[in-house]
Amino acid sequence: MKDCLLIPVACAGLSHREADIPTMEDFRFPDEEEFLKEAGKYFRGVVLLQTCNRIEIFVQGDIEMLDHFLKEKGRSGYWILEGKDVLNHLLRLASGMESMIVGEDQILGQLKKALLFSKDLDQCSPVLEMCLNKAIHTGVEVRKRTKINNGAVSIGSAAVILAEELLGTLEDRHILVVGVGEMGKLVAQAIAEKNLKAIYVTNRTYDTAMHLADEIGGKAVKMDELYHYISLSDVVISCTGAPHAVIHAEELSEALESRHWPLDDKERPLILIDIAQPRDVEEKVCNIDRVRVFTIDDLRSINEKTMKSRRKQAESAEKMISIELLQFVSMVNRASADDILADLHTWAESIRIRERDKALSRLKNVDERTAGIIDDFSKVLVKKMFSDATVAIRNCAESGDLESAEMHVHAITRGKNPCIRKEDLED
Repeated sequence: MKDCLLIPVACAGLSHREADIPTMEDFRFPDEEEFLKEAGKYFRGVVLLQTCNRIEIFVQGDIEMLDHFLKEKGRSGYWILEGKDVLNHLLRLASGMESMIVGEDQILGQLKKALLFSKDLDQCSPVLEMCLNKAIHTGVEVRKRTKINNGAVSIGSAAVILAEELLGTLEDRHILVVGVGEMGKLVAQAIAEKNLKAIYVTNRTYDTAMHLADEIGGKAVKMDELYHYISLSDVVISCTGAPHAVIHAEELSEALESRHWPLDDKERPLILIDIAQPRDVEEKVCNIDRVRVFTIDDLRSINEKTMKSRRKQAESAEKMISIELLQFVSMVNRASADDILADLHTWAESIRIRERDKALSRLKNVDERTAGIIDDFSKVLVKKMFSDATVAIRNCAESGDLESAEMHVHAITRGKNPCIRKEDLED
């Protein structure tokens, strides 16, 4: 019974493990607010996590309903989990064990952002909030105790490593970063450590690009100069949050006509690394000569290399997650007693108020101070009387025995013997 989860939770989604970029683009929900509000009509709580390499939906509710809801939204091909498996997945996710770059830290911020967004829209239940906070806390502890994120790279810095592998070195190269959101900042920080000849930064908001460029010693450029600076660059790493492509084949072809400089022995290839979701680079760009386009799918080899060097840390993290999972199940089950206890305390409060009012009416002409003392006394008395029962009920729920928890409440409110179990009555 201890492994049984008493509160229904479920999750479903797609990630880099099962799907390629086009599949994830088709699965993505472009209007997150609309999605959460619609899902909120079916579930007590819902959180939507959408990153460059995963789309996941967490709900407090029934797995069949989640499956039905997603199919109604025209989605298919997703994995789906319920109960204890959801908690295990959350722990692994927050610990970086499910990330393309194992051990990366970015997922923690992404989970916090998804949770906060759901709360702001009033679509996150207390249970779901507790689950995500527990997972995030565990993720932090796993990194502290196992050091699995030592030497780990984010998707952004993995893109820089890929560029370095493709060119042999980034020394004296020109790199353009398109987009200065969370991912763009990670890219910029990674390339700032290289001995580059020039770093260009562009963004829809020029002031934001200027701020990041100042931090890394680069040059901010306006978005309407994008293609000019692409023609000057050896590598372009694009990671905007735009809902559509920002680098188009026709404009790029025109810009590259001036790319062959007079002193060059041969035409220089251009490397485009697109780590945005949805993609920033139009598909037709792949047909342009001298242009090589890479996406998130091409970063898998980077993870394989970092994973080899952190195998022992990963094993330690797995052990920690197994231990935390047992505590996680108990914590969620303990919370399942809240509704039962609410009924008990409502019943007790109604009796307290009734008897308090009777006493005050018998005393007659009671001053405000005396009335307050009697009210406080009745509250403390009720609280003391039900403290042991509250603990016993929570303990029953924590161990997975919700039936006994309900019988304790029934015994108090209806006068039944909590020692008499349902099966005994049937006999």
